[in-house]
Amino acid sequence: MRTVPVSLIDLAQIGPGETAAASFAASVRLAQRAEELGCHRVWYAEHHNMRSIASSATSVLIAHVAAHTTSIRLGAGGVMLPNHSPLVIAEQFGTLATLHPGRIDLGLGRAPGSDQATMRALRRDPRAAESFPDDVLELQGYLRGESRIPGIQAVPGAGTDVPLYILGSSLFGARLAASLGLPYAFASHFAPAALTEAVAAYRNGFQPSEQLDAPHVIAAVNVIAGDTTADAQARLQDALRRRARRMIPAGRDLHGEELDALLETPAGRQVAQMMYYSAVGTGAEVAAYLDAFAEHARADEVIVALPDPDRDLGLRSLELLMAARAVVPA
Repeated sequence: MRTVPVSLIDLAQIGPGETAAASFAASVRLAQRAEELGCHRVWYAEHHNMRSIASSATSVLIAHVAAHTTSIRLGAGGVMLPNHSPLVIAEQFGTLATLHPGRIDLGLGRAPGSDQATMRALRRDPRAAESFPDDVLELQGYLRGESRIPGIQAVPGAGTDVPLYILGSSLFGARLAASLGLPYAFASHFAPAALTEAVAAYRNGFQPSEQLDAPHVIAAVNVIAGDTTADAQARLQDALRRRARRMIPAGRDLHGEELDALLETPAGRQVAQMMYYSAVGTGAEVAAYLDAFAEHARADEVIVALPDPDRDLGLRSLELLMAARAVVPA
């Protein structure tokens, strides 16, 4: 069974009673440790109007983390391109690539990363997602120094060739990535349903490109590793309860047995289904799961999400996983 590279997605979570500054400091520590452990890359996702996530200004956060690390690849997982003009994103990531050559990735999605009210606040046209394929090509042109708009160049950006990745959880992104000859990252850590079908569509339809001569699949998976299997399983239950709590209307709260009962409802089971692909157990058990998951997903790389609300526990999960893979001792 092959062993594929392990990467990390960091949601820059703001815990209860915490500040965004504390979240950013934790993201730096996590990236530094991921670098020491031999992880391939760390990605940050664009979300807006979410009190528990601090990565809304994705390129700014990447710049901050890059300044405090030396070698690990950093990028967006992803930038929601319909929220922005391709030129501005080319300038932002061209700046990052100029400051940190050979270390910057640009993952692209077409979802709003927000709700309808936030879309209006972003001045986003609800139809913007329809132009996503053309926007990707326009952005790619700027980064290559082959602008599709006469007289317009990304400065900096032109000639940096920042590698693009298409993110998705459906066949649309798979087919687009295949037709453009770009790597494809599937969000199976929260949207598992179409994983195998989307990867098959991508691999079967892949067209070689200037960036990539063969398909490259990144598949996401949740990881909770503990010193014992029972400890990890208990933490998975805590993570499910935390997600279920988000379903509760404002002004109400549930605890203990009430939350467990909520998890048994159809809505609660849907929460559990979102975390279908979760590696839970000791470091060795989690490492074995990831190898089997990579085979199942036909993935060339796995990107790990750490759902523990306690950052120290999440970091410990990563350390146990990488130690079991014999990268470095934890």
